[in-house]
Amino acid sequence: MHAVGQPPFTGGFAKIDFSPMQILKDANIPYSRLHDVGGAFGGNRYVDIPNIFRDFDADENDPESYDFAFTDELIKGLVSYGVEPYFRLGVTIENQCHIKAYRIHPPKDYGKWARICEHIIRHYNEGWADGFTFGIKYWEIWNEPENRDIPEKNQMWTGTAEQYYELYDVASKHLKKCFGDKIKVGGYAACGFYGIFGNPDKYGMTVEKRDGERYNSSKEDYRINFFINFIKYVTSHNSPIDFFSWHTYGGIETIPAEADFVDKVLTEYGLEHIETHLNEWNLSHDRKINTSNSFASANVMAIMLAMQHKKTDMLMYYDARYVAVSAYGGFYDLATFKPSNVYYAFKAFGELYALENEVECSLDGEKIYALAAKSGDKKSIIVSNTGESTKLEFDLPCGFYVYIIDKDNYITKTELNPLEFTLPENTVAIIKNF
Repeated sequence: MHAVGQPPFTGGFAKIDFSPMQILKDANIPYSRLHDVGGAFGGNRYVDIPNIFRDFDADENDPESYDFAFTDELIKGLVSYGVEPYFRLGVTIENQCHIKAYRIHPPKDYGKWARICEHIIRHYNEGWADGFTFGIKYWEIWNEPENRDIPEKNQMWTGTAEQYYELYDVASKHLKKCFGDKIKVGGYAACGFYGIFGNPDKYGMTVEKRDGERYNSSKEDYRINFFINFIKYVTSHNSPIDFFSWHTYGGIETIPAEADFVDKVLTEYGLEHIETHLNEWNLSHDRKINTSNSFASANVMAIMLAMQHKKTDMLMYYDARYVAVSAYGGFYDLATFKPSNVYYAFKAFGELYALENEVECSLDGEKIYALAAKSGDKKSIIVSNTGESTKLEFDLPCGFYVYIIDKDNYITKTELNPLEFTLPENTVAIIKNF
């Protein structure tokens, strides 16, 4: 539940430095998704297929056709800090595509594109072209191909839905033929399913009806239909799919319902066994959010705690970038560049994750979320309060301490004695005996 998108490192006009990734290691972050890495067009150096294979007319079997230099350094940096890369095969979003689109067109030869992806995987997993044996598991085919405001903008894919389905089919079959169960292949990093809130009866979901263009538009219907038709396509064409990935920029009131919708559709088409990854999420669209306040940390933690009990296998917060200006880079206080309240929420969850064994944790109260774990004699509980100030009582032995991520301090510590205290609104408490 506490994986991330782009990792923190410096670059651009500054010296490239991967040492900021230490905060990922300190928080036991398991994965970092490599999408939108390095700025516009992938910084012209990182991850994107056109950055690695610069001339599509070149020989895809010739190592000299590939430029792995900067992506190698990025992935080596991640691995050195114990974070596994999650590799998006495709391109970075082009937000100014209404002026001109450069790299978001369908490849002119799907088979060749798949073979290029094959050689990238061989470079990082099998040592091809002076490569590595990292054993990267997750390989995602494209990103948000339905990211369009009909018909004006096509920020990730200028082709039709059917063209994307065919690309996925060709690439997934080729990659699984080459690597089998050594890798997991999936997609398509859907934009989200806000439309289920605009018309709950139509989509068979019991959800609160919401007003506003975001939830009631032809764009949202298009995205939902793109998803359903994609699932119909891959099942009817026997396209390999190990995981389905999707995105949302909702909140604790909506994200669990979107996860239920994804599971419902996959189950209807016999894909209930595959993994589901919410590999972009953030609260940045809520303008009350500031990464250095307790509202942000409490709501981020609430989502991680709530989603722990959904089928969703992975969450990846968008994102952990180390940049001066970003609506999404939530791990840093943008005024001081010190770790933010949001980062400390992730670090707290990472500590729970390291204990490995979830234990029963029951609670009463609205807008209160909790999760507990233990390993040997070490025991810990996280409680997030996104509602009004509330009194908490614990059935625990002595020897526990309370760590608060509050509005004034990132972390404060007190002894839990007596075994009750008042948790203010929008506050995270970590109760542990170590």
